[in-house]
Amino acid sequence: MSKEIKQMQMDALKKSFTNVREYVLLSVKGLTCQADHGLRAALRKKNIRVQMVKNSLARRVFGELGMDIGKDSPYWTGTTWMAYGPESVAELSKELETLVVRDAKLKDKVTIKGAIAEGLPVDFKTALSMPTRAQAIGTIIGMIMSPASQIASQIMGPASQIASQVQTISEKKPEAEAPAEAAPAEAAPAPAAS
Repeated sequence: MSKEIKQMQMDALKKSFTNVREYVLLSVKGLTCQADHGLRAALRKKNIRVQMVKNSLARRVFGELGMDIGKDSPYWTGTTWMAYGPESVAELSKELETLVVRDAKLKDKVTIKGAIAEGLPVDFKTALSMPTRAQAIGTIIGMIMSPASQIASQIMGPASQIASQVQTISEKKPEAEAPAEAAPAEAAPAPAAS
């Protein structure tokens, strides 16, 4: 292969993978044309893209994109399919596990090498247990809101107790005050004649 063609292929890979930071790498062996088409169609329905890459070119491109996975990594042995989509690596891994690992027809022919999350190699089992983007954002928002809600409850706690006591006092009938005022008026005796 000439240098110009290699450069064109590397440029195409850079263009495809510039904004993508999360992948699952697959190895495919002995897949028939019909099974290949069926797998790609099933992945396309889930909005997952698949691209077969040449290992040496992919290594160079990922190195230039700041994702140096390593020259001796097991990710770059055998055939390599790059699966990627708009969602997080966790959702991508779960979809691939459902479509590939659990399918008896594909189980022996398609193996998952691993995953890449934010440019770093990750074991596939770890990728399955990672939180999705929405879950991670929810966790972070919960962590941010927790101290604020504690402060608000500590400020509002005593204020609500005082407000409750004031309301209880204001709702009380003035029974004790009325007899005390009436008693001195009745107790005043008429002047005695001497």
